[in-house]
Amino acid sequence: MKNETYAALMAHVRQTVALSQISGLIGWDQETMMPRGAATQRGEWSGALESVIHERRTDPRIGDWLAALEGTDLDEVARANLRHIRRSYDRNTKVPADLAAEIARVTSVAQGIWAEARRNDDFAAFAPTLKQVLELRRQEATALSDGDDPYDALLDDYEPGMTGARLDQLLGNLRGGLVRLRDRIRGSGRVVPQLDRDFDHDLQMKLSHELATSFGYDWNRGRLDKAVHPFSSGSGNDCRITTRVEADNPFNCFYSTIHEVGHACYEQNIDPDYLLTPLGRGVSMGVHESQSRIYENQLGRSRAFTGYLFGRMRDHFGDFGIANEDDFHAVVNAVGQGHIRTEADEVQYNLHILLRYELEREMILGRLEVDDLEEAWNSRFERDFGFAVDRPANGVLQDVHWSVGLFGYFPTYSLGNIYAGMLFKALKRDVPDLDSALARGDTSGATAWLKDRVQRHGGLYEPAKVISQAAGQAISEKPLLAYLEEKFSAIYDL
Repeated sequence: MKNETYAALMAHVRQTVALSQISGLIGWDQETMMPRGAATQRGEWSGALESVIHERRTDPRIGDWLAALEGTDLDEVARANLRHIRRSYDRNTKVPADLAAEIARVTSVAQGIWAEARRNDDFAAFAPTLKQVLELRRQEATALSDGDDPYDALLDDYEPGMTGARLDQLLGNLRGGLVRLRDRIRGSGRVVPQLDRDFDHDLQMKLSHELATSFGYDWNRGRLDKAVHPFSSGSGNDCRITTRVEADNPFNCFYSTIHEVGHACYEQNIDPDYLLTPLGRGVSMGVHESQSRIYENQLGRSRAFTGYLFGRMRDHFGDFGIANEDDFHAVVNAVGQGHIRTEADEVQYNLHILLRYELEREMILGRLEVDDLEEAWNSRFERDFGFAVDRPANGVLQDVHWSVGLFGYFPTYSLGNIYAGMLFKALKRDVPDLDSALARGDTSGATAWLKDRVQRHGGLYEPAKVISQAAGQAISEKPLLAYLEEKFSAIYDL
């Protein structure tokens, strides 16, 4: 009877997971191929599908099945599945079905309104929609929090077990070290060369395809397309990535591709036995980001791999004005002065996240309203970076996240960097020939280590556990700061 109960529960969950993946697929289509005029209709699709998914997630039978399985003797995988199912059921039963459907409908439409406002540099055109999204997410946070911190309730959707108080500690410790390192770099006097020509779009995409392959992306279960905001979508046997192409900045294309390959390989490398179960996805957005960031930065921007990339770029584009591998490494890792988070160097990237984290937490807690958001953004940006925002598309409108309701998501980017710093420290210890392999464009030793230590487990363990057991230490920002200090001291002769 116990096995039959578990089997019935898992059969129900598998169908729900399949429907969720369909929802993800139409989201991918919306970003890549959907006609612009279909936005309103797509919003209705999303809302209708979310209603069905929410109804399945809150089916009273789940509560009965969970109660019947309470205290039974189950293996590790079954216990982990029940942990996820119970958490999902508890959370979803707290959110009214009509609210869940309205969030799906409004955020689907809001995404197109945001994109148009961004194109036109017009925050006022987006503000009324953002107010709707914010109000809906506040309602959801209130329903989930049971009187506790509403921001923590939203954060738990993306990083289970994390709290705003713990984030304040981790990110606060990062801020001081990052600012000090940046100031030393600015005062170093080192002038890094710059690219000063255009690079053919088709050749950029060709080399991006090659880079994805070199990092282990399985093309039989994936594809590469273009999008305004690069992203990865899907899981298991259908993991799709996107990138973007700018004629004068090929690194945007190449490193966006490597970054998204990190996300996709995490999903592709999860134990196939977990497919269509709660364990068949990355366990959290922070752990997910650790994979994309270690692929992109610690591996892809290393001195060893950039030496290889320098040669491949010369093969594709000929002489492009950079004299040697050392100069190329400095160009790839240059610490500059820019507005855009996704283009930020490693030293300043987390400062972008801190700004967004502080603003969105204040909005959810009712301390900051949408009408004051643009001014607050511009003021804090100038405080943190030392120069002004020139236009909304480079400021408050640059990210898609708030338009689609992803409040609580931004800090997982910095958590991913912190986790990546910890993993890289352990990776270097365990793979002693790492640099010589990367210099040949061979990432297999590193990616195999990450698959074994992190990726194959999917949702089997809690986020903090999967990282701490892989890295062999408790969660800490110190390895990331030590890595950045060593790398950029060498580049800028500090």
